[in-house]
Amino acid sequence: MSFEVILPFLGPIKHLLEAETVSEIMVNPDSTVWIEEDGQIQPLPGIRFEEGALQTGLEVIANRYGRKLDANSPILNLRLPDGSRMAAIVPPVVNPRPLLTIRKFTSSSFTVSDLIGRGMLTKQQADQLEQAVRGGHNILVSGCTGSGKTTLLNVLAACIPDHERILILEDTSEIHISKPHVISAEVQLGTHKAAISFGDLLKAALRHRPDRIIVGEIRGPEARVFLDALNTGHRGSLTTIHANGAEDALRRLAQLASRGEGDVSLKDTEAECRQSIKVVAHIERRENLRIVQEIYQIP
Repeated sequence: MSFEVILPFLGPIKHLLEAETVSEIMVNPDSTVWIEEDGQIQPLPGIRFEEGALQTGLEVIANRYGRKLDANSPILNLRLPDGSRMAAIVPPVVNPRPLLTIRKFTSSSFTVSDLIGRGMLTKQQADQLEQAVRGGHNILVSGCTGSGKTTLLNVLAACIPDHERILILEDTSEIHISKPHVISAEVQLGTHKAAISFGDLLKAALRHRPDRIIVGEIRGPEARVFLDALNTGHRGSLTTIHANGAEDALRRLAQLASRGEGDVSLKDTEAECRQSIKVVAHIERRENLRIVQEIYQIP
């Protein structure tokens, strides 16, 4: 399926999708359109979808991807043909019209030097993280939405030695690394077919002899499976998590892993996280800058 198949249903924002400087497009339920450009969020007055056109277009797009989008299945998350992420919510969850957010994929392949040049990393931080990756340490990248976690993860993954077998697991494909031995897999949720959760996918992936496991983002029960994998000898794994700091990232990982584990205390799970994760790199977003605020090495 080509990107051109989708564009007719998003006509009013077609020029925004094609604009290289626009990184994110947001259509709110009140019909206002906002964009992020050069790190700044701003409204674009005058752009409107005709009544009912956006909802109809989103339903058609969902159907083309084998997804459902209606009052009974009102939430949609998918990857567009160019790698961009599209998320939508329709009434009755939001009103009076759909909510649409598209985070555009950038084909730019950032390097460590690029991130240093942009002020995201210092040379000392870069050396520290590169050594951690090459040394096979398990690394957790934390930060808020849009802070640059995936960008940093991509750059760190590029430091993995070429001879190693890498398994990438995501719900939406965002990690793109040029290595000789890479296998990527995506979870299948909200489709017309049988659901494959993150936990299901991770359990299956462990049987395929990965040297490194990269999980796009830990946000649910898969945290337990991920920790178990780390504790059974899978060194050098990378993942991201939403958190407000390095310590908060470890606590959140423990909280997610302890859900449903009634016989294991949160304190014990936190200790397990500290034994499994060796480095936490926390990113903060300040206006139009994304900065690695803290690199926490766990003794």
